Amino acid sequence: MLDHPRHIRTSKLDIAYTDTGPSDGPPVLLLHGWPDSGRAWLGIAPRLNAAGWRTIVPELRGFGATRFLREDTMRDGTGVALAQDAIDLADALGIARFDVIGHDWGARVAYTLGALFPERVKRIAAIALAFQPKGAFELPDTFAQARRFWYQWFMTLDDGPAAVRRDPKGFARIQWETWSPPGWFDDAEFEATARAFDNPDWAEITLNGYRTRWCTGDPTDPDYEPLRLRLHAIETLATPTLMIQGGADGCDEPELSAGLERYFTGGYRRLVLDGVGHFPPREAPEAVADALIGHLG
Repeated sequence: MLDHPRHIRTSKLDIAYTDTGPSDGPPVLLLHGWPDSGRAWLGIAPRLNAAGWRTIVPELRGFGATRFLREDTMRDGTGVALAQDAIDLADALGIARFDVIGHDWGARVAYTLGALFPERVKRIAAIALAFQPKGAFELPDTFAQARRFWYQWFMTLDDGPAAVRRDPKGFARIQWETWSPPGWFDDAEFEATARAFDNPDWAEITLNGYRTRWCTGDPTDPDYEPLRLRLHAIETLATPTLMIQGGADGCDEPELSAGLERYFTGGYRRLVLDGVGHFPPREAPEAVADALIGHLG
């Protein structure tokens, strides 16, 4: 499924993606998270295909075989940049309306698409990441959650970026080892996924995506500034939304996604999977696929 991706060009990227399932089926974008790759959907896409959906799985900017077209393009890793990439991909494929399923970074993109491009998105499913009204990043309310965000604080240190650039796979591996209960992956699967982190822009996209949340003055691509300004004014979503939460998530406290119904005028359902950590599509693919098919269909 992922060994021989297709490629398509947008204004800024050569995007590597797979396109499986019935060509005339309703299209759904599957957007992976950080630190992960399109392999996150190996247990999900075939189930959706069997149920009639066409699944499009891109490698996000900075991951896998996706490449920037120009060296001088700002390596912006923010949610609005990734959301515009999704729209650009859909445009290049001639897809007017689609569903979106996103995990982690992909979940942020799903929410952002629902906020900024509601006319393009039919339904969204967000996995492992709570909705943030107005796209705002706020200091965690608890020290326990702040401790979980150590990796984000690490990247804001003077010498943090150099450490991430020096050992990107080691930095990613510790998240896999601590964000979910043990035993959900083996060395072979991590190594297969971590090949996506060999992308020459992986560290820069990672650092920009996290440092711009907390560091004043870190640069972003000015092309996305109008989207950023619009997002900061949007507090509610009208797109029907399913949120899937791992009850044993070691990155984001499960309580963060509870009680958010007031922000979803088109409906919000939250499903908690007991004993599952931060990577539900990998840890519990059958339960996740069943919930997604129910939501989409």
